[in-house]
Amino acid sequence: MTVSAVYGFPDRRSADHHGGVYILVLLATVGLAVLLPARGTGAEIASGAATAAVALLFFLYGARLSTREALDGLKHWRLHVTVLACTFVAFPLLGLAARGLVPFLLTDPLYQGLLFLTLVPSTIQSSIAFTSMARGNVPAAICAGSFSSLAGLVLTPLLAALLLGGSAGGVSADSVVKIVAQLLVPFLAGQLLRRRLGSFLTRHRRALGLADRGAILLVVYTAFSAGMVQGIWHQVGVARLGALLAVEAALLTVMLLLSWYGARALGFGRADRVAIQFAGSKKSLAAGLPMASVLFGAHASMAVLPLMLFHQMQLMVCAVVARRRSRDPLPEEGDGSANGSPAGSGSGSPAGSGSGSPAGAEGRPAPALTRPRRGGPSRSGAGTATRSG
Repeated sequence: MTVSAVYGFPDRRSADHHGGVYILVLLATVGLAVLLPARGTGAEIASGAATAAVALLFFLYGARLSTREALDGLKHWRLHVTVLACTFVAFPLLGLAARGLVPFLLTDPLYQGLLFLTLVPSTIQSSIAFTSMARGNVPAAICAGSFSSLAGLVLTPLLAALLLGGSAGGVSADSVVKIVAQLLVPFLAGQLLRRRLGSFLTRHRRALGLADRGAILLVVYTAFSAGMVQGIWHQVGVARLGALLAVEAALLTVMLLLSWYGARALGFGRADRVAIQFAGSKKSLAAGLPMASVLFGAHASMAVLPLMLFHQMQLMVCAVVARRRSRDPLPEEGDGSANGSPAGSGSGSPAGSGSGSPAGAEGRPAPALTRPRRGGPSRSGAGTATRSG
């Protein structure tokens, strides 16, 4: 079974179509919140439903993650540490450096949202999709995205409490406890029940994929409804939005270059560098939105705006980068650089050479993988690319 089959889409064309539709639905949800925001009792019901949907979302994440393959992926620890350093060290440092842009380019609320964006974990699905398209180490991308998401359940709220403090809607120790209760506990419950639910998840993967995306849409509607009711959108003008987009474009460019050339300096081969670049330069909308709703409360709409804009930008830019990487000449099979670092890290061979823009991101499928190059399966990632994590 291919990676795309695990997510419920049989081929790249279907993945691309569904991903494009989902982006449109996401934008339509924002428009609905602007025109018909939830108020009063309706807002309370929507908030409760969003909380339950997010708990279900992370329960399904836990139930899908193969513990055995995650442990096997630890063998390639250098790659995973590099991705984690990009996600939770380099990104936050750049976010802190952007403080100098306030108040000239960014307002303080927009900067708080930008800083929160830099603390969010990496993606899983789009890391797989773009790595596959660029003929990189797909098993390593699966494990790197999974490890980043799992680490983010703990590191993101801790970093938010440390760097944002009470200035962004009350990030506190109580908020960290809420994150653990709402996200980490359901995730662990899913892990414990994985053996019993595995066959059910396989049979109903398409319906569960819709549940994933529906949960995200509900959180988006709740957050933007609260923003409309409080009238905070009057604080953001067109010029400020343009400045935010420019800052995020610079942030993405720096991380794409840093992850690629930094991985080369560390001695990783091409296949591993591809996985590091796409897993280390992106941020997860699925993980970031529910965390923002807990950490920022009524101010969540302003906090998630930079994340939503960055999310769309990373999809478009990384699709172009992945297409260019897919045309790179591959090293000869006898050349050790084709399959990982020369230091014997054991990374796998590139998988997949398809083109087409993957839908990527949260709840979006990865393109189908072709057979790996001769030389055997990867020892560095999850063992196979048939399970998504």
